[in-house]
Amino acid sequence: MSSPVVAPPATLSTRQRVIAAHGTFGLFVAFGGEGVRNLAGWPAYVTIVSAYTLATLVVLAMARPKVSRRELPKALIAYLVLALVSVAWSNYQGATLLTYLGTFMCTVVGLYVALMFTWQQVLTRLANALKWIIGLSLAFELWVSLFIRDMVLPLSGGVYVGEEPPLLAYWSRNLLFEGGKIQGILGNSNLLSICALFAIIVVGIQLAIGSVRGRWGWLWMALSIAAFLLTRSSTIIVAAIIAALALLAVVIARRASARGRTTLYASAAVIVAGVIASVLLFTDQLLAILGKSEDLTGRTEFWSRVIHRASERPWFGWGYSSPWIPGQLPLDDPLIRHDVVQLHAHNAWLDVWLQLGILGVVIFAAIVASLLWRSWFTAIDRPRFDLRTDRPYSALSLLPLLIAVVLLVQSLAESRILIESGWVLVVLLVLKTKQERTIIEDEAP
Repeated sequence: MSSPVVAPPATLSTRQRVIAAHGTFGLFVAFGGEGVRNLAGWPAYVTIVSAYTLATLVVLAMARPKVSRRELPKALIAYLVLALVSVAWSNYQGATLLTYLGTFMCTVVGLYVALMFTWQQVLTRLANALKWIIGLSLAFELWVSLFIRDMVLPLSGGVYVGEEPPLLAYWSRNLLFEGGKIQGILGNSNLLSICALFAIIVVGIQLAIGSVRGRWGWLWMALSIAAFLLTRSSTIIVAAIIAALALLAVVIARRASARGRTTLYASAAVIVAGVIASVLLFTDQLLAILGKSEDLTGRTEFWSRVIHRASERPWFGWGYSSPWIPGQLPLDDPLIRHDVVQLHAHNAWLDVWLQLGILGVVIFAAIVASLLWRSWFTAIDRPRFDLRTDRPYSALSLLPLLIAVVLLVQSLAESRILIESGWVLVVLLVLKTKQERTIIEDEAP
């Protein structure tokens, strides 16, 4: 008598593997877009993301994942509608339509990952994509230092002023053996730094819930920490500190009574006020510690110009454009830092004000506030979807909060939250926390 044929678990089927790989690739391109463009150029990049978006829409149409219409993120939808409608009064309609198409593509990636995977599978997709970024970045820098032994320009060129390329235009500066700041395949130490911090977060959660083999998990943790130390982005260092404080607050809140949580919130308010006061009183000293100049490496001049321009159309802005398109800038003259043309305001909130006015800022603030609110209570409350109230806490429930905190801190010095990986994560987390407020680990097959 022949033994019965046992079908593999659904998570191991070919169909599920393809769906998973598709999600990982989308996140990899979202995080590593600069690397793809540096290697292959804009035409190839546009071809890749366009084909991927069409394929993703087909998969979503065929899979028809369950969506609660009552739980759709209204602020996110309002922001997307306002951005599209702004073409009616945009001062650069071509740029508005073009960049909105890019935002739509990023939104599709976020929707796909949020709707097609469980929370633990989202964690795995993020971890796999970030591991590719970290691994390829370290290998690339090692290859440059061992064999090229010189600075390397992107194969696709760059946007800069003058005949000779400035330092900011180089893909790699051959600094690995000099202790950084390395730029990896992204060609930008700030972008690689936040990828490394995200990798530390997701791999750390994987180790905590046991979803990755110990030795491999610790290897990737070591590589992620190494990448983080070798980039030394001041903004992301601050983001890491704030994320660590948020983690500490979660640990305290989980152990506190209702009265204790009230005390925690009051203490947090006092601490935040103290931090703000310290920043205002000891700005120069703090900037010196972080290795920044008094003008925040040119940011204060940028912000002043953006504020002046935004105040001319304060309520509805000059029209959506994230990022800015060379030749169709919101400003009369481009922002230039070290001979490189800057295509964002280096502050997401000012960028939103410039593009979509006060109305846009209010809607964007609603998106961020609602995400932080849901993420916080998801992290501190026990998982509950029935009458049982004693289920154990899971490190997996920390994922949306820690990522949201890092994105929020970064938004004060960069506009990355509005484009590519930043917007993908916003869409993913806002939709996922709205649709599935209880985060639990998957059952073992």
